[in-house]
Amino acid sequence: MAYSDRELLARLIECEAGGEGDNGMRAVASVVMNRVRATTGEYARVGGTVRDVVFQRGQFTCAMETVGGSYNRQNIYNMNPTGVHYDIADWAIAGGRLAGLGRALWFFNPYSSSCPRNFPSGVGVFTRRIGQHCFYDPTEAYAST
Repeated sequence: MAYSDRELLARLIECEAGGEGDNGMRAVASVVMNRVRATTGEYARVGGTVRDVVFQRGQFTCAMETVGGSYNRQNIYNMNPTGVHYDIADWAIAGGRLAGLGRALWFFNPYSSSCPRNFPSGVGVFTRRIGQHCFYDPTEAYAST
């Protein structure tokens, strides 16, 4: 489907953080836009659009139609974003970033009460937990990825 960047971001926000409240959704949107605007490392080479970031291979489970060989019902194509998802997408595209999140390029749900200090492979360092997700800023090592 030929979704606009706004539509893709709203759908990803709903899919990845719809149950995490406004701050959780803003944090996910901030990570996506931090990747879009990255000037070094892997994400600087991805392409520089929301579409490029969302569909980068292996990055967001919600952008995958199958996971582990089975259909993934929790994907962006099955989302029905509402006004709040579009408002947060617009805010992020316009340059909004969640205060205290830093330059986070990664997030994940560890399914535990604690967040690992480093992620992934030492190129990210824990910065903040919001809801069920841990967020990670890039380290100096990220620039060479």
